[in-house]
Amino acid sequence: MDLHFGDSKPTDDERAAVDALFGPPESSWEGADRSDADLRWARGGREARDRRDLLLPGLHALNDRIGWISEGALGYLCRRLTVPPAEAYGVATFYAMFSVKPRPATVLHVCTDLACAAAGASGLCAGIESRLGPGSGVSVERSPCLGLCERAPATLAVKAGDPVRTAVSAPASVEAAVLAAGAPDSAPEERAAADAVPQAGDPSLILLNRIGVVDPASLDDYRAHGGYTALRRAFALGPAGVIREVADSGLLGRGGAAFPTGRKWQATASQPDHPHYLVCNADESEPGTFKDRALMEGDPYALVEAMTVAAYAVGAHKGYLYLRGEYPRALHRMQYAVDCARARGLLGDDILGQGYAFDIEIRRGAGAYICGEETALFNSIEGYRGEPRSKPPFPVQKGLFGKPTVENNVETLINVLPILTMGAPAYAAIGTATSTGPKLFCVSGSVDHPGVHELPFGATLGELLDLAGGRENLRAVLLGGAAGGFVRPDELDIPLTFEGTRDAGTTLGSGVVMAFDDTVPLPRLLLRIAEFFRDESCGQCVPCRVGTVRQEEALHRIAERTGADAADDIALLREVGRAMRDASICGLGQTAWNAVESAIDRLGAYE
Repeated sequence: MDLHFGDSKPTDDERAAVDALFGPPESSWEGADRSDADLRWARGGREARDRRDLLLPGLHALNDRIGWISEGALGYLCRRLTVPPAEAYGVATFYAMFSVKPRPATVLHVCTDLACAAAGASGLCAGIESRLGPGSGVSVERSPCLGLCERAPATLAVKAGDPVRTAVSAPASVEAAVLAAGAPDSAPEERAAADAVPQAGDPSLILLNRIGVVDPASLDDYRAHGGYTALRRAFALGPAGVIREVADSGLLGRGGAAFPTGRKWQATASQPDHPHYLVCNADESEPGTFKDRALMEGDPYALVEAMTVAAYAVGAHKGYLYLRGEYPRALHRMQYAVDCARARGLLGDDILGQGYAFDIEIRRGAGAYICGEETALFNSIEGYRGEPRSKPPFPVQKGLFGKPTVENNVETLINVLPILTMGAPAYAAIGTATSTGPKLFCVSGSVDHPGVHELPFGATLGELLDLAGGRENLRAVLLGGAAGGFVRPDELDIPLTFEGTRDAGTTLGSGVVMAFDDTVPLPRLLLRIAEFFRDESCGQCVPCRVGTVRQEEALHRIAERTGADAADDIALLREVGRAMRDASICGLGQTAWNAVESAIDRLGAYE
């Protein structure tokens, strides 16, 4: 193990940021100022290496306090954890929200992804950059999706310090974004979580029924509106009974893969190796996706309860909530909910007096789309680069820390609560025979009522767009986000089910529905999708690492009408797309060609 440390020293602020997380160092090896210590050996090195999973929180601590991560700060963090600096550098440079080069304490992230691009992000960026030039004390960074698509265009200002301060501006103007960057504390208060849910207050809703009705900070209010009824029924049923209810309900994963949830839980619960872990994937980084953000901001205790039910069913006593770094309000709401639940005996050693122990730890992502893939997420939590692992073994056998692990996204877990309160047969009666229950759809783009909409599976795309007010001058609809596919305005009778979209030659994905009218330049949109996948590829496998670059290059040539003829470049795109789909190690490379292919074949994008 290469533990060569450079000569750079941390500043007092950098030391304080790390020590606030780990406590003061106990030896000179860890960085304590003791002149009589012998640095030829490490005291407690094995114990320090067992804390490798604290590397990502340590990097966050430095980035939050200072605004960037210097060589001296990284070296001090590595001493505290006995992590080779070369490996830690690889981790720090993996994430878009970290910087290992000096930059101002304030960073203004300006979203340039699909919904924001269609809403004028290019002009917004140009205006902000002209106002905040060199010497302004603000670093303006063009960012992938910030998860604020229902109020595009959007910006996120992050001002380093103790504590770090953030401010969201959405929909953003140049003036509002500059104000947020200059004085985050004085920026206008962010909209209520219910504003992201056009149906808020509708009593017929199942998953969103509390948003806009219940105070998201009040545990008592949550319990007064049915909270913790599902957990009590889970304790009455026992772990096997809970898994049976979930399996009988027909619940499929809502993250895009649509794997049967009950089968995943059963496979994990039956593993003899212990401990078992539960991981909630709240790193929804797919452009156009923001439903998990709305749930965490508007109904945080529901996720705490749902994670507790899932952990009880599979025999897990520790759960991790991996929450994307661009969601500061969701982080605050979820941390407060976890702390309150723990203080009230709803997390901890003896939940509801049932003798069952379970607790939740929140881990922040730092801007890496690939960490939405479950094994990449495990690597990220463990303190490594967020690169996918080869399967098998599958996570139910060897997942987080090499132990059996259940990984579900926020929406999947929230569905478990109505399954237990209304019963599996009643839940399965909603939707269709193979796609059961309600589904959340993230509608954005050229619609009158963007936001998270809840409909039963089986509703058509046209019915959803009527609800959102988005049929006028419609040019195309993107289903499933950047990894999904386009459909034409004459295909709005597609049923919104996993099987219905598959039969129509497209995908439902996680529930992204982005409508584009005839004012949106489609070739520029496709180029942005290609840029997104090129940026977000982890680079681990050749088909994706090279293929995403070649795809972007070909789309640039077509857009500029230079170099090879368009027909030749389209043929090249097809060949590269097939290679990525067939040979990439994970879903990012396998789906990077989908949207471009569908735009060429269904929309005639370059005719």
